[in-house]
Amino acid sequence: MKNIRNFCIIAHIDHGKSTLADRLLEYTKTVEAKDMQAQVLDDMDLERERGITIKSHAIQMNYSYRGENYILNLIDTPGHVDFSYEVSRSIAACEGALLVVDAAQGIQAQTISNLYMAIDNDLEIIPVINKVDLPSARPDEVEDQIIELLGCRCEEILRASGKTGEGVTALLDAIVEKVPAPKGDPEAPLQCLIFDSVFNSFRGIIAYFKVENGVIRKGDRVKFIATGKEYDADEVGVLKLEMSPREEVRTGDVGYIISGIKTSREVRVGDTITHVNRPAAKGIEGFEEVKPMVFAGVYPIDTEDFENLRSSLEKLQLNDASLTFQPESSAALGFGFRCGFLGLLHMEIVQERLDREFNMDVITTVPNVSYKVYTKKGDCLEVHNPSGLPEVTLIDHIEEPFIRASVITNTTYIGPIMTLCLGKRGVLIKQEYISGDRVELFYDLPLGEIVIDFYDKLKSISKGYASFDYHLHDFRPSRLVKLDILLNGEPVDALSTLTHIDNSVPFGRRMCEKLKELIPRQQFDIAIQAAIGAKIIARETVKAVRKDRPCART
Repeated sequence: MKNIRNFCIIAHIDHGKSTLADRLLEYTKTVEAKDMQAQVLDDMDLERERGITIKSHAIQMNYSYRGENYILNLIDTPGHVDFSYEVSRSIAACEGALLVVDAAQGIQAQTISNLYMAIDNDLEIIPVINKVDLPSARPDEVEDQIIELLGCRCEEILRASGKTGEGVTALLDAIVEKVPAPKGDPEAPLQCLIFDSVFNSFRGIIAYFKVENGVIRKGDRVKFIATGKEYDADEVGVLKLEMSPREEVRTGDVGYIISGIKTSREVRVGDTITHVNRPAAKGIEGFEEVKPMVFAGVYPIDTEDFENLRSSLEKLQLNDASLTFQPESSAALGFGFRCGFLGLLHMEIVQERLDREFNMDVITTVPNVSYKVYTKKGDCLEVHNPSGLPEVTLIDHIEEPFIRASVITNTTYIGPIMTLCLGKRGVLIKQEYISGDRVELFYDLPLGEIVIDFYDKLKSISKGYASFDYHLHDFRPSRLVKLDILLNGEPVDALSTLTHIDNSVPFGRRMCEKLKELIPRQQFDIAIQAAIGAKIIARETVKAVRKDRPCART
């Protein structure tokens, strides 16, 4: 066990984590030269097309250092804020982390967020400046930023290039020297923490775990503590580029188990596996419960596909534990699911994966966030869907979620960014100068204002230099109204939204104008109206198709 090292790579999006992971696999000869390609661990077509990591990927490497052989278990993690739950699960299965910072871009918001997550889990941090081969690289300046952030010494920061392979050998040596070996008792009752799972249509559900205590062997009778279900370990092994079966997986190692589980509800991320004959007294403390940020209705195009959609979402949830869903129905769209996502990119990726992996064509409603509605009787209701809002006469007040946002930018763009945040009803908390021309702004912003287009506008006005990270802060009273869209006097519940009273009129007008473009002309007039309660605030009309009159004979 003293020769095992479990570590993950954490960084902001596009700072070169996957490329650096490729070089680590190449230098340890884990991947043969004929199998080598860019982003080896990103096995989804979607990840390759977009150039981003969506899923954490675990792989085992062997490395020889000073005459001894070491087992290095690497977990490559996503960098986008929408996939931060993947990062938290990877961190729970590791003892160390490589903090990768781009030599050209410096420290970004998600770098800091992921770093704090790793420090909270007592991980050994190895700072790495990546992309030092770029002409625009500023390694000395970035080094000062890291020293200020971590309080480490200059010689502790490694310089590397995922593209050329510079500094990768020193990086592997540092992992062996600095990352502590796993702590655990091989003689204690078995405790394995499940940190991920996948569905295989031939072999059932495959759970990935880290052995905290004890040893798991092929053929053992095991029990999943949270669900209470018992299974036979048909196959256990470690995660190379492909799954590699073993007779046993020992304390401190990362592996997988196949036990013929068919029902996705029987495997939960964060659950503990133990032996039936000699069970552990309690499960390992798993991960925090995921808190969805954005909610949207997902409906099958054909109502007969409702059960297929449920099955697809359950299988997808195995592989993406941050997705939550519950059944709901709509008068316009029939039966579907109200799904919770961590952000708009997450929602887009889930929709794309449903189409590609499960051949499910779905309709997604307008995304919104969850609100707390206090009635005059003193009850508190959590509303994810505008149609779940009580009558206006019964509501005392509504509270909406606020986030604490961190924006790191060049001082040149402070003015436009402040204007953008103020336009989104933001409140400036403080600003801190990180280095000469880089500043971090802290804002309290309503979550409902940022889920649609905030990130795109931020990147646009800062020419791509600003980085953005956020976490849910609290709920605050707000003047919110339910905006209904009526077609010929009939409300369409799928188009209803909850919005701030100041934004309601312009938003209603835009909705009516857009629907006028999209709705085809019929043989009668179609009135499109936006209404708050009984008050109509905007109207457009799709005119009826007129008869073509024949020309008069001359």
